[in-house]
Amino acid sequence: MRETDFFNGVRVPVIGQGTWHLGEDAAKRKSEVSALRAGIDAGLTVIDTAEMYGDGASEELVGEVIRGQRDEVVLVSKVYPHNASRSGVVAACERSLRRLETDRLDVYLLHWSGGFPLSETVDGFEHLRAAGKIRSWGLSNFDQDDLERAPGGCATNQVLYNLGSRGIEFDLLPWQQHRGMPLMAYSPLGQGPTLLAHPLLAEIGERHGVTGAQIALAWVIRQPGVIAIPKASSLEHVRQNVGAGAVVLDSEDCLSLDNAFPAPRSKQPLDIL
Repeated sequence: MRETDFFNGVRVPVIGQGTWHLGEDAAKRKSEVSALRAGIDAGLTVIDTAEMYGDGASEELVGEVIRGQRDEVVLVSKVYPHNASRSGVVAACERSLRRLETDRLDVYLLHWSGGFPLSETVDGFEHLRAAGKIRSWGLSNFDQDDLERAPGGCATNQVLYNLGSRGIEFDLLPWQQHRGMPLMAYSPLGQGPTLLAHPLLAEIGERHGVTGAQIALAWVIRQPGVIAIPKASSLEHVRQNVGAGAVVLDSEDCLSLDNAFPAPRSKQPLDIL
């Protein structure tokens, strides 16, 4: 699978594994653990979680998944804005590390902008980095104007990006690409069945011998510097996500998708879920 630069010279696959809503149902735990481990085995080594997901249940699930193979994964988690004071971010990170059963995060993100000054949050991040608790820090759900005011050192920005949510292509995405700041795309397949039910995806997928969902995911990672983190809750999801990494869309495919899902022609409010 194609790789891209992430942070501090680390190269990662352009498809990782999201964990939103995972770990919340005990009846699904075994299959979710199996799916995430299969994803790691298949090369989907970036795992994204957050203290918000299931009030820590997702982090606990990921901790079980990576037990004995921590060095094989690139681990990303996120802090709540209301925990993002200088001391609060340090305490929140310690709680996340305990749930994840590890001594460090590779990337620690502020989940969205909140009431504390960003400089104070970054002070906490830098304290954690100096202590070896995190290797780098970044932001989530920040638009271009927000990033322009952010202190230096931001490793990545995680935002909503899929065929139905293309607003970032007007300004934010090219701004990050120009600065070599990778963009993490959450919900790259959209939310609910609406996006994937579009007949054009199935039509293009048939030409490539893949599913419509794989076309939608291949479309997201066609952009340089983008890391997609689709949820991987079953072995079938993992198989499709891995397969999407091999799909190469041609100019006809991209033109058809542009006609069905038009690119923005002006500045758009940042889409957030």
